[in-house]
Amino acid sequence: MAATKRKRRGDLAVQAKKPKRNEKDAEPPAKPRATAEEVEEEERNRIPGPVCKGKWKNKERILIFSSRGINFRTRHLMQDLRRLMPHSKADTKMDRKDKLFVINEVCEMKNCNKCIYFEAKKKQDLYMCIFWYFFNSDKLSNSPHGPSAKFLVQNIHTLAELKMTGNCLKGSRPLLSFDLAFDELPHYALLKELLIQIFSTPRYHPKSQPFVDHVFTFTILDNRIWFRNFQIIEEDAALVEIGPRFVLNLIKIFQGSFGGPTLYENPHYQSPNMHRRVIRSITAAKYKEKQQVKDVQKLRKKELKTLLPHDPTADVFVTPAEEKPIEIQWVKPEPKVDLKARKKRIYKRQRKMKQRMDRGKTK
Repeated sequence: MAATKRKRRGDLAVQAKKPKRNEKDAEPPAKPRATAEEVEEEERNRIPGPVCKGKWKNKERILIFSSRGINFRTRHLMQDLRRLMPHSKADTKMDRKDKLFVINEVCEMKNCNKCIYFEAKKKQDLYMCIFWYFFNSDKLSNSPHGPSAKFLVQNIHTLAELKMTGNCLKGSRPLLSFDLAFDELPHYALLKELLIQIFSTPRYHPKSQPFVDHVFTFTILDNRIWFRNFQIIEEDAALVEIGPRFVLNLIKIFQGSFGGPTLYENPHYQSPNMHRRVIRSITAAKYKEKQQVKDVQKLRKKELKTLLPHDPTADVFVTPAEEKPIEIQWVKPEPKVDLKARKKRIYKRQRKMKQRMDRGKTK
């Protein structure tokens, strides 16, 4: 309790005032200056603040869905991409009769500004379309802009199929590694920017984890983009593949979203129908060649053989065989002795003799 003092005439008690301190006494004692070594040691031992305390500014949302008619491998690939990209959203399959421009309205309803759309044809060919969609929520009229790119997806291997030893945390942010060839040509530079904004997880995303433990690699080989996913091992910074893996064969780059003027067309692209047609023509050419060889052989057999005259020098080294006299046997040959039957008779005779001797001993 605070100290109180009383007045003489019995008035109410008044709380005593605290003594004032000097300004010099109020100041904390001066600390000795720390050396440079101590400062470095403190920085090493200092624990950084949590990364998740930041503010989520990059509102990137990716819509990943497909058309009807996809197979199980494509469905598993979409599920793997959704697991690896926490900023992605899913939607129901789109009908084949609908035009691709309808995807812009779907993205607007889902509040997504980028999209990965898988389109299946003939239940064996898979196409992937990625595009950029801008919309202005302040105005009533939305203006979709590109660019957009269309790829043929080849050599698909999902996570369940590969069964690799690598592993990563669900929702962690990946590193993006691009081949040096992406900076050499302008259409590859455009694709690089498009892939960066689609596959990179926004910082401080609510569904993401503040860790970087895997890397997405995009490599250009044979005029195709090869996608791989590797785990970063902490001990020696080695890479172990996780999956999935697939190859993107570029077809076209459009200025708008699913339409507009063509910015680039791949001259090395060959459609799957043309590829299958070439394979069929090669096998048909082999079959035709075999049939032609058989026809030539039949014609040669039907032709008359040319008889060459006898060469007298061909019999120079021929030695005639000795002629043996013909012998006629007038006497019937003796019958052959059957040794097996003879042995059986001998064994039978010995058995009977032994039985008789045994009977005589018992009597």
